[in-house]
Amino acid sequence: MKKNIYQPIKAVIEEVIEETSTIKTFKLRPAIPFSFATGQFIELTVPGVGEAPFTPSSDPGIKDLLELTIMKAGEVTSKLHTMQKNDILGIRGPYGLGYPLDKFKGRDILIIGGGVGLAPLRSLLFSLFSRIDQYNKVVLRYGARTPSDIVYKALLPEWAKKDKVDVLASVDIGDPSWQGNVGLVTTVLGEVPVVSAKAVAIVCGPPIMMKFVTLKLLDLGFNPQDIYLSMEKSMSCGLGKCGHCRIGKYYACKDGPVFTYEQLKDIRDIWD
Repeated sequence: MKKNIYQPIKAVIEEVIEETSTIKTFKLRPAIPFSFATGQFIELTVPGVGEAPFTPSSDPGIKDLLELTIMKAGEVTSKLHTMQKNDILGIRGPYGLGYPLDKFKGRDILIIGGGVGLAPLRSLLFSLFSRIDQYNKVVLRYGARTPSDIVYKALLPEWAKKDKVDVLASVDIGDPSWQGNVGLVTTVLGEVPVVSAKAVAIVCGPPIMMKFVTLKLLDLGFNPQDIYLSMEKSMSCGLGKCGHCRIGKYYACKDGPVFTYEQLKDIRDIWD
């Protein structure tokens, strides 16, 4: 029998972790083992409400648990944020193209995340950590609005202890407890310990943040083909049917959501 591509599989919520006042991580156990490549996305069904696309934040090497870090922003996510352990959701996918890890071998990898945009990058980091000997170094720069808006607070210092990994976070607005950098994430990109000609950069966050980070990377000498952007904003059906995620000649859901800036740089209004 032909598989129904619209039929989700059941997934039970095993744990809900409050990351910030508006962001939670949901640990799900799918009814059957579920595989994805880092950077791919899934469609998450909230019964009786609807579905929406999200990129997993978990380790792709783990097939029996799936983690999604989600900001409360609309009808589906608002309902999701009221759900608890043992509640049932649906997942379908995975969809799209992930990060081309083989192209990163032997290179410096600069990862820049903003806000909840660190969620898909967490999955990428797990993939990189599992084969860290294949890369020169991994440099993470992360920006949040305030210290209380930082996701994965406990994980950031743990990642910084790893071999060949460099982590630095910045906040737009500090508070008395914050000892780190204060300023937009672009302010910590001026002296990153990578050689741009031998590096790749991966960017994920709000569109306006990605725009200015991309411009900064170009100023630092990065080639457009070495800047990878996660263009997830307008995805809907996940199958290239609805057309909501068109970016020029591309569909974000089928041709992305990971694109190089080289692919997109001549398309108007890519940050809108």
